Amino acid sequence: MNDPLAQVLPQALHFSRLQGTQLVFLLGIIMFFGAIGGRAFQKLRIPQVVGYIVIGIIIGSSGFQILRIETIAALNPINSIALSLIGFLIGAELKIDVIKKYGKQFAGILIGESIVPFFIVGSLITAAAYAFTQNIKTAVSFGLILGAICSATAPAATTDVLKEYRTRGPLTTTILGIVAMDDAVALILYAVASTIVSPLVGGRTVSFGMQMLCIAKDIFGSAIVGGAFGALTSLVIKNLMRDEGRVLSFGLGGLFLSTGVCSILGLDNILAAMSLGFFMVNFAPAKTRPVFSLVEKFTPPIYVLFFVLVGAKLNIWVVTPVLGILALTYIFGRTLGKTIGARLGARLTKAPETVYKYLPLCLLSQAGVAIGLSISASSDFENSIGPQIILIITATTFIVQLLGPVCVKYGITKAGEAGLDVTEEDILKSTKVKNVMWGNETVCCADSPAIVRENEKISSILTNFETHHNQSFAVKDSTSGTLIGIITLEHLKETLMIGEFAETLLATDIMEKPACSCSPEETLPEVYKKFSESDTNTLPIADEQNRAMGIMEKFTADHYIHTKLLELKRKVSGMSF
Repeated sequence: MNDPLAQVLPQALHFSRLQGTQLVFLLGIIMFFGAIGGRAFQKLRIPQVVGYIVIGIIIGSSGFQILRIETIAALNPINSIALSLIGFLIGAELKIDVIKKYGKQFAGILIGESIVPFFIVGSLITAAAYAFTQNIKTAVSFGLILGAICSATAPAATTDVLKEYRTRGPLTTTILGIVAMDDAVALILYAVASTIVSPLVGGRTVSFGMQMLCIAKDIFGSAIVGGAFGALTSLVIKNLMRDEGRVLSFGLGGLFLSTGVCSILGLDNILAAMSLGFFMVNFAPAKTRPVFSLVEKFTPPIYVLFFVLVGAKLNIWVVTPVLGILALTYIFGRTLGKTIGARLGARLTKAPETVYKYLPLCLLSQAGVAIGLSISASSDFENSIGPQIILIITATTFIVQLLGPVCVKYGITKAGEAGLDVTEEDILKSTKVKNVMWGNETVCCADSPAIVRENEKISSILTNFETHHNQSFAVKDSTSGTLIGIITLEHLKETLMIGEFAETLLATDIMEKPACSCSPEETLPEVYKKFSESDTNTLPIADEQNRAMGIMEKFTADHYIHTKLLELKRKVSGMSF
């Protein structure tokens, strides 16, 4: 019976049972415990995505089965949403000027890291399978199908690590370019492999030409759908939208419409989302670009749901010893192939040394396309190698999804690219008053030149003013050291107008009581808020006991932020692309 309604109805009925309190409860479990897992692994200096997956394994098919297979299947739309968001943000990184500049490098590395693993995994799996089956046709079939599947790299876990560690540089650029394109190579290799394998094992025979036609439809059809919705979304945002809420709503609406149309037409929603992002970043008016930062802020909870569900799907108890050996052979061959292929491509295209050394570490994750192709294999060869293929890919996905993000973190850290993709807002949030410096002098030190005693003479203060950068002074009590006042540049100017009489004045004579103060542990956004509320550009610094610690001046903070941004820009520019 091939009635589509009969196939969809059980899942729809299960989803209807999940609606209401139960669905909300399950989503709460996934997000709450997933977030705890991510944070716990962050504390262990392991990428948060590993924590999400581990929590999924614990509450899913391999663990307590709080999330059953039927429940996970009913929540499949979350996967589509997450992959669309990932594809959209990857597409935003594929700027035309970057492609023109590094297109040759991308192509060389892409071919190497896709084709070399195909041959290495194919050869090793064929040899291992023949040792167990003593059937050359079956062994070759295993080798060809698994060799084709191993070419795919999962963008989700990889890009999540790049985002978490705010990376920027030649390695990051190369990673984003490669993971955006190697799935297409995997599809083509699978078409070739399945065409050869079908007559060997008696699977469903489809001509090579027909397979290539389907792939062309998938690639170009998805690109057209994504581009069309990109143009529509850009037009709406440009002409109608002014506030961030509506920009985000229309941006996500266009993206999800694109995903829905692809699902109806049987196209690739990730590729469509990438095309949508690519169109908007390259061809849409500049005023529509804020949609990318807004969408990025929307993604964290979706990523938690997605990766917990990825872990929940994995069943690690169904692998037999023979399949376990084949799975380990697959992982070894894939890692070796990706390493040799990526480095060969990098060397031939004269890529930077950091790309040559560390790119292979960043291409180990597999998920979406690999699992999708294994499902296709289980259908195409259901009476021969299909069931074993899907078990091998499931087992290897479990391993590389845990190890892959850790390797990505190691690679981008060793390449020196972690923490370089920061904005002025990021620096503000991460900087405390005690971090702001004048040359080699910390503003908040006990013997700061910005602190004077109440009985200090004006002549001494003026000398101090001439030899240091600060333009204001915190005044402290001579005995207790507590903050009692502030002297600003305006006070000094007024004092100088008095003439010789000014030499007889003390700090206590010209100071004023500060409207408020700040502490060394406050962040710059908190201090900037006080500047605004007090209508001043200068605040004295005091500790918890109200002891004077120095002066915080807005121009100093502005200079610090500007200097930090320039340092990061020089560091990125100094990297060899």
